[in-house]
Amino acid sequence: MKIAVLGGGGFRVPMVYGALLARGGQLGLDEVTLYDVDAARTARIQPVLTGLERELCTRLPLRATDSLEDAVEGADFVFCAIRVGRLEGRVVDERVPLDEGVVGQETTGPGGICFALRTVPVMLEVARVVAERAPAAWLINFTNPAGLVTEAVQEVLGGRAIGICDTPSALCRRAAEALGRAPDELWFDYFGLNHLGWLRGVYDGDRNLLPDLLADDSLLDTVEEGRLFGGDWLRSLGMIPNEYLYFYYFASDTVGAIKSGLESRAEFLLRQQTAFYESDGRTPEEALAAWRAVRAEREETYFEEARTAAGVAGHSANWQDVGGYEGEAMAVVEAIALNRRRVLILDTANRSGLPFLDEHAVVEVPCIVGSAGAVPTAVGDVPGHARALIETIKEVERTAIRAAVTGSRQLAVQALALHPLVPSVTTARRIFDAYASRQPELAARFGS
Repeated sequence: MKIAVLGGGGFRVPMVYGALLARGGQLGLDEVTLYDVDAARTARIQPVLTGLERELCTRLPLRATDSLEDAVEGADFVFCAIRVGRLEGRVVDERVPLDEGVVGQETTGPGGICFALRTVPVMLEVARVVAERAPAAWLINFTNPAGLVTEAVQEVLGGRAIGICDTPSALCRRAAEALGRAPDELWFDYFGLNHLGWLRGVYDGDRNLLPDLLADDSLLDTVEEGRLFGGDWLRSLGMIPNEYLYFYYFASDTVGAIKSGLESRAEFLLRQQTAFYESDGRTPEEALAAWRAVRAEREETYFEEARTAAGVAGHSANWQDVGGYEGEAMAVVEAIALNRRRVLILDTANRSGLPFLDEHAVVEVPCIVGSAGAVPTAVGDVPGHARALIETIKEVERTAIRAAVTGSRQLAVQALALHPLVPSVTTARRIFDAYASRQPELAARFGS
């Protein structure tokens, strides 16, 4: 089996490689390729991978390449986690809306739309290369905004493109732990879009355990989302939202927290990772230790803007969920390659999962995964406010895709203006023009 990793110099690649080292023998993995447009980043990350090999006393046939065609040629699976515009672009994505008093976040609101406008054309080219050089490959998409990007590339790859995110499974694990149960014993009724989903039920047979969790503030306090949203709001919903819903339910609070002087997430990561990638001359063991130290700081500050707005000091005791997105990716690979028929929450074409969306809309719901890929389960009707928000954001996503493909400023502004976090068309125009003035690739694409 061959696995290609696109974005092979990325900071989270060691997490993926560690998972591959642990499962490579079981999967019959005989080639791993790393591809990145920045060879220097790949060169900096490779000693970390060597450190992992030495620590685990195992290794894989690993090589780096600067050719996308070479990287994916004959691959069985292609992991894609690229960042068009680098972290410098994310800083702009987040800062421009904040200057207008609008939430600035990588995937939610204007930041996610601008990220998509840059990313979709590049991802469509990646998909075309995969279709030509590895027609039997499965594209496992980590690239944000994950649901939107997956929908765009399914136009080329169909159901062989699957989006993954570790946020839903982490929420489910935390809920199960709070209830004193193992996740594998339970069925999680989860529905929505990527970074826009709700946990509606936790079932043991036909008994829904979620009301027990929602009724007990001491249990909710052990769940990150319980501390973030508060028991009163969760009980009023009768569900636990994905943590990214905080940016919708508490938008002005988040803007106020960041504008009060809190460093944006992108600014923090850029400062942190610049120092890491500029370091040199380390042994593999030193490189691995340095990477782990940076990762620990990164995870400790995850979602800090929302936690600060909510007045939540630090993570709950179980914030360090195991698995991460690399665990989700490997679960998909194992389910498909070994036909294990696992239930995983993934981003894939709706079919009939959410009956109010068409069959091609990419949704995030529990799927049965085996050798035929991911088959979404039928979620059925959902509460009206959730349905309205899902329908609105799906239209925003599709407008953003059309804008990215055509280079239409009109459609780009429309996508921004239709987003519920953007208060007016005038604000949408100012945001787009500010993005274009600070991001040359966007200006070139949209003629601004």
